[in-house]
Amino acid sequence: MTVRNIVDTNRFVRQLISETTNRRHRFLLKAYDRHRSLEMAGRYQELFAPDMMVPEPVYHLAAHGVQVRLEGRDMVESMYRSWAESNETVFYVEKETIAVSDDFVSSVSLGYHQISGRSLRETKIASYLPKFASRYLLNVALNTRRTGKGDAGPMYLYKNTFYMIWRYDDLGRLIGESVWEPEPGAAEILKLDRREVVTVAEAAQLLSPLIEPLPPHDDFVREHSTSFARVV
Repeated sequence: MTVRNIVDTNRFVRQLISETTNRRHRFLLKAYDRHRSLEMAGRYQELFAPDMMVPEPVYHLAAHGVQVRLEGRDMVESMYRSWAESNETVFYVEKETIAVSDDFVSSVSLGYHQISGRSLRETKIASYLPKFASRYLLNVALNTRRTGKGDAGPMYLYKNTFYMIWRYDDLGRLIGESVWEPEPGAAEILKLDRREVVTVAEAAQLLSPLIEPLPPHDDFVREHSTSFARVV
């Protein structure tokens, strides 16, 4: 991948939206698109709007060498805040397969995550620890970043294949995310030149025209069907 443009990260999602006629599926895909764009723009507070996410989401993450369960808004919001404050909200997608059903959106992607040298060091250490210790280290790391301590170091792109399942309730609100790498050993780490680093402020400016409000919550949000759509 020679050219990376954050405005193209969700292009496969938008392609599927344009091809989807089931109203509930379209709503979930639009919520998925909006969430990813808000996240990359550093507007994480908006992710927790009552029409977008349940009050106490649960995330299961097995990526970057760490396996951890984040339960509740405080933990999940701390992660997003940490990423926004360290310019780690930037993602690029080279190719992606997306599927949508009544209750979830799933994705298999070859993607890049802009990540700091500090995060790489922390996840390397955490990969050798049991799960409960990994979570403790994550709490310490998030607190350290919140207080502005430590040096983030240079920035990198972490490249690998990622699997994701995002679950939604009857109102189309995100219940939680499951994200994992099927082959962690296949990851590539590419050091970025300072000129290649995209800041959260830059991402927000680029993505702002693409961030649309959700459609009105109508009865169709609660509707269920047996249909299934996907894009390759």
